[in-house]
Amino acid sequence: MRWLPALLSAVTLLGARSSLAAKKTSEERFKEFHAKSLTSTPVKLADSSYKQLTGAPRDYTVAVLLTALDARYGCQLCREFQPEWDLLSKSWIKGDKAAESRLVFGTLDFSDGRDTFMSLGLQTAPVLLFFPPTAGPHAAASPEPIRYDFANGAQTAEQVHTWLSRHMPDRPHPSVKRPINWVKWISTFVIVSGSITGAYVLWPYALPIIQNRNVWAAISLISILLFTSGHMFNHIRKVPYVASNGKGGVSYFAGGFQNQYGMETQVIAAIYGVLSFAAISLVVKVPRITDARTQGIAIFAWGSILFIMYSFLLSIFRMKNAGYPFSLPPFM
Repeated sequence: MRWLPALLSAVTLLGARSSLAAKKTSEERFKEFHAKSLTSTPVKLADSSYKQLTGAPRDYTVAVLLTALDARYGCQLCREFQPEWDLLSKSWIKGDKAAESRLVFGTLDFSDGRDTFMSLGLQTAPVLLFFPPTAGPHAAASPEPIRYDFANGAQTAEQVHTWLSRHMPDRPHPSVKRPINWVKWISTFVIVSGSITGAYVLWPYALPIIQNRNVWAAISLISILLFTSGHMFNHIRKVPYVASNGKGGVSYFAGGFQNQYGMETQVIAAIYGVLSFAAISLVVKVPRITDARTQGIAIFAWGSILFIMYSFLLSIFRMKNAGYPFSLPPFM
């Protein structure tokens, strides 16, 4: 039984050490966790270290992210926000190595803190808790933690930084420093360089096209036809291409002058295009014909096309509104 006193002494010693550890002052706890932050931030927590870090009294601030990163939990929002959280904590600690803001960042995963999740009654993740100081010059009126709202989905490091700064108005707020995206910079440089090179090589060939009046006339005419036929109306209203006529068939024209279908816009644009081309031909092309007989045939042909297309256009107007008073043969 000689081993019994030795065993009792060991148990007593361990108990004394545990008691001393439990009685660490707020400053000692802060220095311990801040030292960990300088090597690895945010500090990875478990149930015991979470209680130690957030225990009162404390003269420092704590921001703890309770998350569930394991794939079996299926928390997509947790995995999306974790890189932003890591970036924020690293940027803050790097900009505040002297710990003037007295803020410690921590992360508690569900796999390491089931008891904490259960004691807080949490059923969703991620949850970001802000613990203000309970003692010292920055002590808050209420010791209760403040919860960050993830209702709008994954947040950026800058958004959370703004939230933290708002709750720490009289302390340093190191800015978020994102790493340089070399792939983006290189891709942009290659694209810009290639565009400039291509423009320089193609400019002698493109300049005559750009200066060609017929090209600009065609672009202008097409644009006018698109917009006068209702293309922007369709784009804004998201109208259907065609619709059922209620009799098992298809309706291409919507009733009323304030409604139209996608197919109707194309038909009207085609009609306007033919009318424009006929008018231009009668004004520009026909007078240049030297043969009188050929010129007469061209006048009759283009005039007939102009007359028939206008008749068809007026019939569409009557189709949309039965009270439309005008008509021309052959579409009466």
